Amino acid sequence: MMSFSLYSQNSFHDFTVKDIDGNDYNLSQLMGKKVMVVNTASKCGLTPQYEDLEKIYKEYKDQNFIIIGFPANNFMNQEPGSNEDIATFCSTEYGVTFPMMEKISVKGDDMHPLYKWLTSKELNGVKNSKVKWNFQKYLINEDGTLAKVIPPQKKPDSDEIIAWITE
Repeated sequence: MMSFSLYSQNSFHDFTVKDIDGNDYNLSQLMGKKVMVVNTASKCGLTPQYEDLEKIYKEYKDQNFIIIGFPANNFMNQEPGSNEDIATFCSTEYGVTFPMMEKISVKGDDMHPLYKWLTSKELNGVKNSKVKWNFQKYLINEDGTLAKVIPPQKKPDSDEIIAWITE
């Protein structure tokens, strides 16, 4: 059983992560915004979702919406590159302008604390989930609470996600 004191964050906004350049990125700066957290990979069948992610980011970023990408190599070695390799790929292949964080683990013994919060009802107060594959989406409300978990295969511009962004 995990000790709750190790993970005393009660809100998404309580975390600080590292961006793809290694700088601290305090999630409290996102208070008041709807946030889509997505674990990404450069060599996955779902990698073309970067295009849809960028499209909805550009369309809704001025409406208190942001996407944060977390590269992860947890599924069949589909994100083998360094942070620098990933940043170059995202920029040159898909023109990604939404914030990308450093490569992390989204499952297993070395799971990043943010993903422990995202996947544990004991920590997030909403629901348990498992990261099933690359491009799973976690939707976070403006107050830092978990709203929805969207399966990897569901497109970022699906009616369900757009309805949540615009509600």
